[in-house]
Amino acid sequence: MGMNDTIVALATAPGVGAIAVIRLSGQACVSVVSPLFSGKDLTKQKTHTVHFGHLIDGDSIVDEVLISLFIAPHSFTKENSLEISCHGSSYIVNRIIQLLVRSGARLAEPGEFTQRAYLNDRFDLAQAEAVADLIASENEAAHATALNQMRGGISNEIKNLREKLVHFASMIELELDFSEEDVEFASRQELKLLIEKIDVVLIQLIDSFQLGNVIKNGVPVVIVGKPNAGKSTLLNALLEEEKAIVSDIAGTTRDIIEDELNIRGVKFRFIDTAGLRETKDQIEAIGVERAEQKMQESSLIMYLFDLSTESLEVIQSTEQMLIEKGKPYILVGNKLDKVLSQQSPLTNNEHYVSISAKSKAGVEPLKDLIWSKSQMDNFKPGNVVVTNARHYQSLVNTQNALHDVLRGIDNQITNDFLAQDIRHALHFLGEITGEITTDDLLANIFSKFCIGK
Repeated sequence: MGMNDTIVALATAPGVGAIAVIRLSGQACVSVVSPLFSGKDLTKQKTHTVHFGHLIDGDSIVDEVLISLFIAPHSFTKENSLEISCHGSSYIVNRIIQLLVRSGARLAEPGEFTQRAYLNDRFDLAQAEAVADLIASENEAAHATALNQMRGGISNEIKNLREKLVHFASMIELELDFSEEDVEFASRQELKLLIEKIDVVLIQLIDSFQLGNVIKNGVPVVIVGKPNAGKSTLLNALLEEEKAIVSDIAGTTRDIIEDELNIRGVKFRFIDTAGLRETKDQIEAIGVERAEQKMQESSLIMYLFDLSTESLEVIQSTEQMLIEKGKPYILVGNKLDKVLSQQSPLTNNEHYVSISAKSKAGVEPLKDLIWSKSQMDNFKPGNVVVTNARHYQSLVNTQNALHDVLRGIDNQITNDFLAQDIRHALHFLGEITGEITTDDLLANIFSKFCIGK
């Protein structure tokens, strides 16, 4: 894989469509395509222009196409680039790509366009990773977060922290050059105050990862309750489709059923579980065990019970169990249509809502409560939120290194050890933005991108 190669890939989704877009990048890409194009001489055209013509393979026309030109450095990769818009036939696409490869291009590796943009200083590594997150975003919150990262959200935070540390690191390094003269260029007290301020920012970023993870992957909400409480009916009512089998026979749901719903621009993953009860049925027992496991893994627990049969004592006992799990929870009283009085001792309980999953009465207020209990109100578009596990680990490593610096200051360790701990912190921060990289790290990151990106 060479940076001087002309690379080519399908940029649109594979399969039949109205049009397809084929991307090329590399300093020679225009001269590769120009002899195959029956329109204007592409080598003499300006950047950001579009040209109509035919792609020619020998004496035959392959397709009518539009070619968009992006001349370096005014392109995504900062190299000469072009995009061929052709008809969306798989045959046409494959024939064009084969023609281009025969003419001097090679097939792009996964993420190679974005990797070239990074290597050509189009953006830093954190911003490059945000490109993949933006492509994968499935809801408003994930889109807003990825867009903010791509525009330099977390990168700016990290650069600010590094700049402050670099100053003190250089002063301490300078002290090492004058070690025999016993001079102090970097005040230890000022360094300590700076690290304490940086630690506050690091804590905020590290703590935001939990929120970032649910924004990116969805908020896992588990629906639990006794058999026949109406869990599957509730799941169907929330999704507005017949996702789960509904039956009056207790124990119908024996395995985990999961689907997604967008609430206020955030993805929620609802998980229907087997009814919680003692059972001698081996298969159902496995389902109950999995339900317990899903409660541990979830961000929010919805306990569904039958309003017409469940006693207040049992509900209160169940609520105490949920409190002990230490997770947000909602008590959902179902089968409202079967009770004579809609007043309940739980009416003033902030965790309680009554519904009829069968008629869908109360489902919208339940969605509102799900939103508030999920703590998504903490998310504001434009906030810097850590969504990448690699960034999270680097931030934790940075924090540990800075804590070593603080302990070193308190213990009055020598400058060479102090400087080493600061260099460790700078190294871990640099890993996030790509100022510190290895070939293996880059290969791992960009291998997860789609081919045409």
